[in-house]
Amino acid sequence: MHFAVFFFAFALTGTTLALDNGLMRTPPMGWLAWERYRCDIDCENDPKNCISENLFMDMADRLAEDGWKELGYVYVNIDDCWSSKQRDDQGRLQPDPKRFPGGIQKLARYLHDRGLKLGIYGDMGKLTCGGYPGTPLDKIELDAQTFADWEVDMFKYDGCYSNATEQEQGYPLMSKALNATGRPIGYSCSWPAYQGGLPPKVNYTQLGEICNLWRNYGDIQDSWDSVLNIVDWFFENQDVLTPAAGPGRWNDPDMLIIGDFGLSMEQSRSQMALWAIMAAPLFMSNDLRTISSGAQSILRNKMAISINQDALGIQGRRIVKEKSGIEVFWRPLSKNASALLFFSRRTDMPYRYTTSLSKLNYTTGSYKVFNVFTDEAASLKDSTEFVVSVNPTGVVMWYVSAPAKFNLRQFYQGGTLHGRVYDDREENAIPRVFL
Repeated sequence: MHFAVFFFAFALTGTTLALDNGLMRTPPMGWLAWERYRCDIDCENDPKNCISENLFMDMADRLAEDGWKELGYVYVNIDDCWSSKQRDDQGRLQPDPKRFPGGIQKLARYLHDRGLKLGIYGDMGKLTCGGYPGTPLDKIELDAQTFADWEVDMFKYDGCYSNATEQEQGYPLMSKALNATGRPIGYSCSWPAYQGGLPPKVNYTQLGEICNLWRNYGDIQDSWDSVLNIVDWFFENQDVLTPAAGPGRWNDPDMLIIGDFGLSMEQSRSQMALWAIMAAPLFMSNDLRTISSGAQSILRNKMAISINQDALGIQGRRIVKEKSGIEVFWRPLSKNASALLFFSRRTDMPYRYTTSLSKLNYTTGSYKVFNVFTDEAASLKDSTEFVVSVNPTGVVMWYVSAPAKFNLRQFYQGGTLHGRVYDDREENAIPRVFL
């Protein structure tokens, strides 16, 4: 079966529902503190890099003033170690008074004044992973209301120091409590990561009904090996994970480490491209005050962002795995377009890979092909063989504009697949960002 047929049929008939809060219809984008800054609370000796309101204001300024916000990077997310070691006299969480002297609500308003959004972190257990007060079952409603009072826009709920029974109760309860506040708060769950990430322990239908995104797997580290480990797990389990994702409900392979210390430029392009294919949340964890121009150009790539943010919201798949170390990934996009990614696991030299669109299960026709990272464009018939030269640990990524559109109204009727039905009344326009 043609890949597009399979995915469009799934899109029309999939049973997984999204959390009914209207948020994150495309993968959320922004900046997140954890990978780069961890639990650095030594503001006396390292005031620019410690977990404090100054750090988050600095990153907000960079997002707002340096053009990141206009590309979609709008969240500034606090992770662990932000709070005081004790709740206040009324039992509420409170920020560390020395590092957040203005309080979380003041920080939220600082971001909101710049057109940005604030995310914050909590933990299911009595303690967070870093040893700060957690949110156990009896504190869920109180903490949800506290976050709403602080005008928080996103909440990540981790799971250290909790057990499976508490998680089974707590993650749905927090979803209900956040919605009950009346404030739109995007909800990130770490539940599947603590249950191995796969059925039968993980129910992705339920997750899609209570969470906007979820961490399935372990934390990313600042290394190429870590990126590959995550990519391997996600695509080896793509038959389970791909149907779980969609508008308002996303698999989260963790942060972008582009602009840090562990990746080359080739590997940085690879992470950006693979995360775009996976419809992954794009949360950078780097120093936007000092980031290199090369890393900036990758993170700001409008074609890659457009693919990641495609409104259809279907997560891509690996479709070819060659003995040569070349792998091919494919993602269906709006307007009957698609993204193709050629990825090299080789570490020796560029590899010239020969194939054709018809070998990759594209239907008969002439296609417009746009190289995401070079801005080159060409027309290509499905039967024409072509060669892509893929650098070691690198990628070649294409946006492929198809010759016609699917008419989704006629595509799937009464549970019976009726084949490819095209609607030629409109030209299949190239996304404006590409022009």
